[in-house]
Amino acid sequence: MSATTPYYKIRDFINGEWIENNTLETAPLYNPSTGAVLGEVPLGNEESSRAATAAAAQAYPAWRDTPLPKRMDYIFAMHSAMVERKESLAQAIAIDQAKHIAEARGEVQRVIEIIQMACTIPALIQGETVPSIANNISGRIIKAPMGVFCGVAPFNFPALVFGWFIPFAIGVGNTFVYKPSTESPLFMQGIMELLTSIGLPQGVVNIVHGDREVVEAWYDDENVAGVCLVGSTPTAKAIAQGCGRNGKKTMLLGGAKNFLAVMDDAPMDLLIENVLMSGYGSAGQRCLAVSNIACVPEIHDEFVTRLLAASENVTVGDAMDPDVFMGPVISKAAKERIEKYIQIGLDEGATLLLDGRNPTVSAGNQDGYYVGPTIFTDVTPCMQIAKEEIFGPVLSIMKVGCIDGALRMIKNHPMGNGACIFTQNAYNIEKFINEADVGMVGVNVGICAPHPYMPFGGIKDSLVGNNKVQGKEGINFFTQNKVATVRVVDPKEGQVAAPASTNSDVRSCVAS
Repeated sequence: MSATTPYYKIRDFINGEWIENNTLETAPLYNPSTGAVLGEVPLGNEESSRAATAAAAQAYPAWRDTPLPKRMDYIFAMHSAMVERKESLAQAIAIDQAKHIAEARGEVQRVIEIIQMACTIPALIQGETVPSIANNISGRIIKAPMGVFCGVAPFNFPALVFGWFIPFAIGVGNTFVYKPSTESPLFMQGIMELLTSIGLPQGVVNIVHGDREVVEAWYDDENVAGVCLVGSTPTAKAIAQGCGRNGKKTMLLGGAKNFLAVMDDAPMDLLIENVLMSGYGSAGQRCLAVSNIACVPEIHDEFVTRLLAASENVTVGDAMDPDVFMGPVISKAAKERIEKYIQIGLDEGATLLLDGRNPTVSAGNQDGYYVGPTIFTDVTPCMQIAKEEIFGPVLSIMKVGCIDGALRMIKNHPMGNGACIFTQNAYNIEKFINEADVGMVGVNVGICAPHPYMPFGGIKDSLVGNNKVQGKEGINFFTQNKVATVRVVDPKEGQVAAPASTNSDVRSCVAS
C-alpha cells in the first residue's frame, strides 16, 4: 500500500455517531480491479445489531410525529446533496464494487431519480374516507408508519438498493437500520456523511456492518417491524422464515436467470448493442443481466456471428479506466465460481465459442478479478449453465423453433425475474407481454428495469412473498392501514346516548 493510497477503515454509524469498536473482528476490503487491500470492514455481532435497532427505536416517536412537510424537506435536501456529490459517490462505487465508472455514474443518477419519486410521498400516502356509513358515522383509512425497518444490501448495487429502501421508509415516518455488503461499503459511508450534512436527526438512519449474525438478531428483536433484502433466493427464504416466526413484515427480492428471445425480425444492430450492455455491463453481476438467449433458427447464425465479433472487441480492465467497457467481478471467489461454471458448460457438451477465462488486461491489473465475455452455443435448457444463476458475463444461446418455445423455457424455469424479446411483430410483442412468466418484461430493450414510478421485482423464486420495491408499492410496504370509525355528536343534542339495545346504527357498525 503506497503512502498516497487511502486506507479505508469502515465504521458503523449509530445514533448520529461514527462508532470506533476495536473489539470487533474485521474483514479486508479489496479493490477488485487490482486485488489490493483497500481497508477493513467491521464484522458486527448481535450486540452491535441491537444497538443500532435500539437507536432507531428511540428516534422513531419524534420522527413519526415530525410534520410531513418537514420530513419531506429532508428528502428534498437528500436529493439536492446527491446531485452535488454525484461524482464522489460514483467514484466510491467504482473503487470497492469495481463497477465501471460510467455505469457507477448511471447508478447514482438512477437513485437521484428514485428520490425524485419519493418526493411525491405526500400525494401517495393519502388515506381514504367513506362518509355516512351510518348516521353521523364515517370510516377512515390512514396510512401509518410502523416503526423500525432493517435492510440488507447486496454488493452489486449499493446505491440503488439504498434508494429503494431508505427514502421511502423514512419519508413515511419510519426509522431505519441498514446493513451494506461487506464487499462494497464505501457508498454508504459517503451517504451517511451526506445525511449528517443535511441535519437528519440522529437515529433516523443507522448503519451496521457484518454478516448473518447481524441480520439474525433482527428476527426476535422487539424493536424491528420489518426487514428488506435484495440478495440470493436462499438468503431471502431464510429471512422469510426467521421473520415469519416473529410476525415481522418482509420485502425480499431473490435471484434471477433472465431470458432474451430473438425473433426473425429482430432489429439486429439494436439487438447486439443491448446484449453487450445487458450481458457484460457490471460484468454480468446484476439481477436483470441477460443470461439465456433463445433464438429462432432463421436468424441464429447471423446473430451468433455478429455477437461473437462484437464480444471479441469488448475491452476489460480497471473500473476507473474510461477506455474499457467492462470491469472486474467482485472477488477472487466470484472469479473462481464463474470459471467453474465455464468448465461445467464444457463438460456438459455445450460449445464454448468465446472463453472469458484469463482475459487480456492492462499492466498493473494482472492481480484483479477479471472474467472476459463468454459465449456458449448448443446449450439446452436441462444444462446446469442454463438453469443456475452464474452472476457473471456468461451467455448461453439456445435454438427455439418459435416464440412458443421461448415462452415454454421461461415458464419452466423456477426463477421469474425478467425477460426480453426483440421483434417488430406486434402480435409477438403482445403475446410475449401476456405470457412471459416473469415479473418484468422488456420489448426491444436488453434490461427491463422499470422506471422508478413503477414497481420493481420478479415472481416465482425471484421474489419471496408479494412485496416489491419502488413506486407506490414501496410506500405501501413501509406503511400499515389504520382504520378509524368516527362518530360525531351535535352538542345541541345533549350528552345522553340512546340505549345500546335500540341504537341500530352502532350495533350494525360493530357487528362481526
